[in-house]
Amino acid sequence: MSFAVPVVLIALIAVPLLIWWYIGYQAQRKRAAAAFVQPKLAESVAPERPGWRRHAPMVAFALALIALILAAARPQSSAAVPVNEGAVMLANDVSSSMASTDVKPSRLGAALNADRAFLAHIPSTVRVGLIEFTVAATVVQSPTTDHRLVANALGNLRAYGHTAIGTAVQLAARILSDLRGPQSKHVPSAIVLLSDGGSDAGVDPYAAARAAGAEHIPVYTVALGTAHGTIEVYHGKHEVPVPVPLDPTELRQIAVQSKGRSFTAGDAAAVSAVYQHLAEQLGHKRVKREITASFAGAGLVLLVLGSVLSLRWFGRLV
Repeated sequence: MSFAVPVVLIALIAVPLLIWWYIGYQAQRKRAAAAFVQPKLAESVAPERPGWRRHAPMVAFALALIALILAAARPQSSAAVPVNEGAVMLANDVSSSMASTDVKPSRLGAALNADRAFLAHIPSTVRVGLIEFTVAATVVQSPTTDHRLVANALGNLRAYGHTAIGTAVQLAARILSDLRGPQSKHVPSAIVLLSDGGSDAGVDPYAAARAAGAEHIPVYTVALGTAHGTIEVYHGKHEVPVPVPLDPTELRQIAVQSKGRSFTAGDAAAVSAVYQHLAEQLGHKRVKREITASFAGAGLVLLVLGSVLSLRWFGRLV
């Protein structure tokens, strides 16, 4: 919870002052009674009753004061609501190392399943596009609200070639920066890039990430794989295993340079969970809603309650 006019909260200092005054008043009342009544007659002349009821109205008034001061500060609550306009480019690494089966059924297979989880959780109002990248980057599906087209395009991805991460970021950022919404405003956008790391082709990935960040297009990187991944490569007539360990360092820096976030997933369930989280995060925005009326209403109810109790028990308001 936050406050639109937090300076008003300074008035809360009146609450402990009120409590201090009330305690002093009660002590003075007891001293005055003791001065005029002998101890043996105190029980009959100045009994302690009505006990807790004596203080109940004042407690209600103090709580009412707190509620009304908070209401004057205009409290606000934050809630997540679906975005009405947005775009996300899914950028999938389809280099040869993505054929590694250290993640079941393979790194690429797990990535495709994660993409499908993303499409299942992203609001239908968000445009989603798909890029594959190896030695170059290719648009497989331009951003669209028809998420079935993106899901169908996922079936065409195959693992081969090298890894041009920077080229993929550059292409995705260019496509997203050209999108426009109502009144030709820039559409809030983001890139979700999945790879096992180690860019070895194309443009500088850090420069591409900084350029995307300058366009307010964060890159959310997902590093998929383990340190023990291998792929089979022909050496002469025989296949030999070649290590392709996960290298998340570059992906983390890309996220930092673009003001995005980085994630690491070592199995299919983890990467799907990350994509579901990203779908929720990118498909919703936090909005502040003023809840002044609730606090003001509570303050008034407490004022009425304190007054009713005081009138009923003591025949006076205070």
